[in-house]
Amino acid sequence: MNESDDALPDADSDGLSFTVEEEKKGERLDRYLAAAIPEVSRTRLKALILEGQVTLDGAPVDDPGQKLRMGSVLTIRLPEAEPAEPLPENIPLVIVYEDEDLIVIDKPAGLVVHPASGHPTGTLVNALLAHCGASLSGVGGVKRPGIVHRLDKDTSGLLVVAKNDRAHQGLAAQFADHGRTGPLVRTYSALVWGVPDRKTGTIDAPLDRLSTHRDRMAVVRAGKGREAITHYEIEARFAGELGTPVAALVACQLETGRTHQIRVHMAHIGHPLIGDPVYGTGFKTKSGLLASPAKAAVEKFSRQALHARELGFAHPRSGKELYF
Repeated sequence: MNESDDALPDADSDGLSFTVEEEKKGERLDRYLAAAIPEVSRTRLKALILEGQVTLDGAPVDDPGQKLRMGSVLTIRLPEAEPAEPLPENIPLVIVYEDEDLIVIDKPAGLVVHPASGHPTGTLVNALLAHCGASLSGVGGVKRPGIVHRLDKDTSGLLVVAKNDRAHQGLAAQFADHGRTGPLVRTYSALVWGVPDRKTGTIDAPLDRLSTHRDRMAVVRAGKGREAITHYEIEARFAGELGTPVAALVACQLETGRTHQIRVHMAHIGHPLIGDPVYGTGFKTKSGLLASPAKAAVEKFSRQALHARELGFAHPRSGKELYF
């Protein structure tokens, strides 16, 4: 916000509180807050709701369309505004390839790609600003300079970043096409619980955000959500102490690039990723079927077992096909 906090209603340490009056009952949560706090944009208010910064009668609510009841008490926390532009930070990068147009990074698990609420610093963008200086493409916006695609925080592997606008536009077009007509290749290694019935398969199931947990995705009915297609192939099977199959190494190729796509799709067919804290929690007990060394390794593994291992595309300037 440009205005000072003095322009806002009085707030205690827990945030701003409002009591819903009779004439406002039945109104949507986001519309109510937009009228109550005109100093904050509706886009920002919606983001705060989705981030869990709003409570209704003391309980967190993350649905902007939640209808209000008379007498309900709303509380919203307004975090301090983040800097308008991320700052360069000296964060080591594993550089696989670099030229005047682009840079390919082997991203470690735990590194957030671009600044967001909760992660304003310490991101790949901060590291790239230090490494590349002002040459990064601005097409991605202030907080996403050069970013053409992304990996989840706890997914490791290959990621390409554009260093100028021409490269950004050329790469973005290839990622939007998802390799249907061009040379784009994106292959992931995933360790999953159990072994799929077929050695190869295609999961064609649309995805959308859960209305109750906006940070999670789910498979939805045909005609709903966004198209999502994942191709997989079993590369190895792993048996437990009794010799029965317990897990598999699966290669996944994306035909679309949705949030959490591989994680949700593999869970959808009954084979969630080992270590997945969101979509695989019900399978933790399966580690008891493993031999002692493997069991110990799985129980210490603190993230989803997903790695972006192959990345191929046409160079946006020369047209040469690059493969990493």
